[in-house]
Amino acid sequence: MCCNLLQCAAMCCNINPQVSGTIKQGLAVYIFQEVGMNWQGFTGRKSLSSLGLWLGLFCLCLVLVISCARKPANEINNAGNGGDRITIGTTLKVRTIDPADAYDIASLWLITNMGDRLYTYKPGTTQLEPQLATALPKIDKDGLTYTIPLRQGVRFHDGTPFNAEAMVFSLRRFMDNKGQPAFLIGDLVDSIKTTGEYELTIKLKKPFAAFTSLLTFAGLCAVSPQAYQNLPDKFLADKFIGTGPYKLDKYSNEAVKLQVFDEYWGEKPINKGIDIQRFSSSANLYNSFRSQNIDVAYQSLDQDQIRSLLSEASSKGYQNISAKGNSVTYMIVNLKQPPLDNILVRKAIATIINRALINDRVFYGQAEPTYSMIPNTFNAYKPVFQELYGDANIDKAKAFLTQAGYSKDKPVKIELWYPSSSNVRSLSAIIIKAITEKYLEGIIQFDIKGVEATTAYGYIDKGVYPTFILDWYADFFDADNYMQPFLECTKGSPQTGCTEGASQNQGSFYYNEQANKLIAQQRQEQNPELRKAIFTQLQQILAQDVPYIPLWQSKDYIFSQQNIQGVTIEPTQLFSLSPISKK
Repeated sequence: MCCNLLQCAAMCCNINPQVSGTIKQGLAVYIFQEVGMNWQGFTGRKSLSSLGLWLGLFCLCLVLVISCARKPANEINNAGNGGDRITIGTTLKVRTIDPADAYDIASLWLITNMGDRLYTYKPGTTQLEPQLATALPKIDKDGLTYTIPLRQGVRFHDGTPFNAEAMVFSLRRFMDNKGQPAFLIGDLVDSIKTTGEYELTIKLKKPFAAFTSLLTFAGLCAVSPQAYQNLPDKFLADKFIGTGPYKLDKYSNEAVKLQVFDEYWGEKPINKGIDIQRFSSSANLYNSFRSQNIDVAYQSLDQDQIRSLLSEASSKGYQNISAKGNSVTYMIVNLKQPPLDNILVRKAIATIINRALINDRVFYGQAEPTYSMIPNTFNAYKPVFQELYGDANIDKAKAFLTQAGYSKDKPVKIELWYPSSSNVRSLSAIIIKAITEKYLEGIIQFDIKGVEATTAYGYIDKGVYPTFILDWYADFFDADNYMQPFLECTKGSPQTGCTEGASQNQGSFYYNEQANKLIAQQRQEQNPELRKAIFTQLQQILAQDVPYIPLWQSKDYIFSQQNIQGVTIEPTQLFSLSPISKK
């Protein structure tokens, strides 16, 4: 039986949670009962009608579970290959497999397994190692010039030889085509040129200590100049010709077939190929895995489905591969909108958050509370929000609000926005509101509002939303990517806030000259320990000024059948396909 009605309805029949207010209201009843809170006090409705609603929704959930138990025959006809090919199921939708335009999880995952970059990470570690390069770059004393020796004897999937000219072509194309991720090096790189048949030199506009880490980004892989040179359009969305261990055989929105590249220069995959099947819902992915129609279930099962598979693992032989994730969910706080321009109000909100309760009631422990924008997978992590505010410190929150001039008779009212497609962020907002209603006696009042994600992204940088719950997936594995995109402001003042720059794009409009200086300083600093100390200062500034409130960081789960081996999640969250095989 589904324990989470909203997720049950959505996963079984693709019901948009925003369309069905009845389902959402019933779920809220459940949450309040679970946390020992009074739904009647929260809404003013009689408990009897709430009980009836709950029972009705319970029956609805049973019907939905029965209906979703049917196999989605139209989606799994191509799944479950025999032999040494591996079938992977996912709900991720690939937008494009052109490296110069790919900026979503699904696309970058595919490209990572089909292409090679200059650098990657040693398996099982966060240690950089050469891939198409043969050594770490030689960096001039000014920190601007990187000289990189390249591997010889490498061929692209179309037979074209790899050399420095091909690598320069690939990197310049990434910048010049102005795809979604082009800014990653476009804002940093001054020039790229060959300085030998198998050597290239990159000159930066300004020093950036994490540049070698940035070169591991999947989109910065080598692509065949012969295949991409004379395209009628700028991008090749449904083809890929790189140098990686797999080459693309078939591609559609619903299925991808990868073949082993026989001329691969490095260690070849253990399996004979990969079949990736996309499912329209997590329910169909879940059912297909339980029916053994796929070998591996990857991205994304919901919390109830993960809990179910974990409970069945020992009896049915399912293998659970889990790891701490690097994505962070946080609340944007718009400093330009009253009353959030008052630091005391921002501190009160930071003090109210009960991360442990959210993790328990919304995620069933399948996430992890975080107290900084830098995840605890980095050694630079400092739990600054825990140290300053704790969790659900009601007395401290009341003190902040009283000092700001608010009371029961003069409450502070704040809109709390979230993407309407995200159940977990909706439920988290409900819990935040419920805690304030129950324990803060109306001094602070949240008005919860959902909006379609693509609509929200078009307005966040315009300052429309006073608060918003978002998540962040870093572009590369470095603490800089959790600080600079949030705190840096290239144009602004303490009076106007940020008018141009990263924090304006994020919707907080935060301006702090000291933060700007520290970001520039750590980007130039080559000593890891000194950089770590600078990140500590940045996190302390973040906690003191509260332009963002970190909430939780993800945990990643992959499930595989009993006869599958070699499935791993790297510390950098890379899911490599090459080591997977059948026993």
